[in-house]
Amino acid sequence: MDHFYILTGGPGSGKTTLLNSLKTHGYQHSQEAGRHIIQDQVKIGGKALPWLDPACFAEMMLAWEMRSHLLASEIASERPYFFDRGMADIAGYLKLSGIPVPDHVHQAVQQYAYNKTVFIAPHWPEIYQGDEERKQSADEAERTFDAMVQTYQAYGFTLHELPKADVETRVAFVLAQIDKK
Repeated sequence: MDHFYILTGGPGSGKTTLLNSLKTHGYQHSQEAGRHIIQDQVKIGGKALPWLDPACFAEMMLAWEMRSHLLASEIASERPYFFDRGMADIAGYLKLSGIPVPDHVHQAVQQYAYNKTVFIAPHWPEIYQGDEERKQSADEAERTFDAMVQTYQAYGFTLHELPKADVETRVAFVLAQIDKK
């Protein structure tokens, strides 16, 4: 799965905007697990919410990411495919929440293949905005970025930090890194 690229980082750092722009350039991408799970859980009165049951929320994200990987694998293209976060994000989230990372999460990170090049959006206070699903403070958003750096490096991924720039500059940066391969 050398054409599977992860885009990670803290909340509110421009990941979704970048992925939507890559889509206009003809690239497919997965949907972010966290936001959709929160919306679905709120809609049904579920408990798998980061502020109610972070461990259950992590399990839901794991299931979502495994399904996203499967769906992307069924596409018969070798064209780059982008993931809005990856399996290692779940390990980082658990560590950030002070919850031990279960063995099955480590196994998922090892077994689900992605390109070792990972794009990470740095904490960017000037664009960070909270909302109904994104309840983290700016400080927590920055700590999330730091946790993702540590987690992805621990799993052997090579991080390429996105520039704090307009979306087209970020698109050009990502595509230039991919073209170097």
